[in-house]
Amino acid sequence: MWRHAQSWEADRGGAAAEAYIPLSFAPGEAYQFDWSHEIVLLDGVTVTVKVAHMRLCHSRMFFVRAYPRETQEMVFDAHDRAFSFFRGACTRGIYDNMKTAVDAIFIGRDRRYNRRFAQMCGHYLVEPEACTPASGWEKGQVENQVGLVRERFFTPRLRFKTLEDLNGWPADKCVSYARTHRHPEQGERAIWDVFEEERASFIP
Repeated sequence: MWRHAQSWEADRGGAAAEAYIPLSFAPGEAYQFDWSHEIVLLDGVTVTVKVAHMRLCHSRMFFVRAYPRETQEMVFDAHDRAFSFFRGACTRGIYDNMKTAVDAIFIGRDRRYNRRFAQMCGHYLVEPEACTPASGWEKGQVENQVGLVRERFFTPRLRFKTLEDLNGWPADKCVSYARTHRHPEQGERAIWDVFEEERASFIP
């Protein structure tokens, strides 16, 4: 009986691990945040930059900005610039367990957030939500965005004089992509059209 119970539990556990639940989001409900690293040429020198990605879960509108590192100050700057770009913020932010945000991981989704990170979220009236460790699918939209941005924005390798020059370029690309690509769930509408409608739900 004990062996049967163990076998049943193993089978059930494997099935649960493979299950996929589609997620849908109301306008203004949530965004996802992540980092990637990209290789560029700045003033003739090959360097690796860290790229902050933010994606609105409802409209799929996104924002990217490059930084020299992933420090907490750069996390804050990325949020400030993204919310300015979107002209508001969602009520919930979905993150991985990055060290600049999370001090301790407890059972389930319980976290102790870094004091300064929590203050930033409080300033924007955003409720942070950290993913389960090793469960990237919980912020799958922004995970997929990393690959899209790498392929469409950073290939072939970008060449700019300064990092500031570089960052003037992807913001325009975000807008042009949104204007010319269909929303995956509202196929008759462009991402930009859904985004403009979503703005009415933002926290100003």
